[in-house]
Amino acid sequence: MTVDPNAATQGFPSPEPARPRPNPARYLVPALVAAAVAIALGAYGKVHDPAGTSFNLAGFSSTGAVKSWLATGAFFFAIVQLVSALMVYGKLPGPRWSAKLHRWSGRVAFLAAVPVAVHCLYALGYQSYESRVLWHSLMGCFFFGVFSAKMLLLRSERLPGWLLPIVGGLVFTALTIIWLTSALWFFRTFGVTT
Repeated sequence: MTVDPNAATQGFPSPEPARPRPNPARYLVPALVAAAVAIALGAYGKVHDPAGTSFNLAGFSSTGAVKSWLATGAFFFAIVQLVSALMVYGKLPGPRWSAKLHRWSGRVAFLAAVPVAVHCLYALGYQSYESRVLWHSLMGCFFFGVFSAKMLLLRSERLPGWLLPIVGGLVFTALTIIWLTSALWFFRTFGVTT
């Protein structure tokens, strides 16, 4: 069937342009990458023979203190991420540079989280001897998986408006649980020390 280009001018409504159908593979690939990253980290942590320690920084009393403070820094910048995301989406008033604040706070949070994760995997491995440790191990693997998916989705075009906030919320939730089951537990058990 051909459509007369002058139909709208002859009193007939012009046909609506066909919307492109969403390609589920565009969402499936990030989801599969997230699952692969999470499973690979968990498998490595489970089969790896824990070394007990992987790093320590001068000025800190223990590796646990280093990890706890780095995790707290990552969590602080994740809160900045959450607030700046609300500004970017217009849910909170904010400056014009909210998007830059969002991107840079995310980068800093990730950079602070990486040495903590490396230590956890190399020195401790995936453990499940109590519920706190099991949740910490699960959420650590999940965090890096869902973070990988978020980074892939950021490069996608024509995402549904709800998808990135959901995935970002999962990243924030995972990091919150990680912090609660590690740094907060450490500070409550051993005191707020460096």
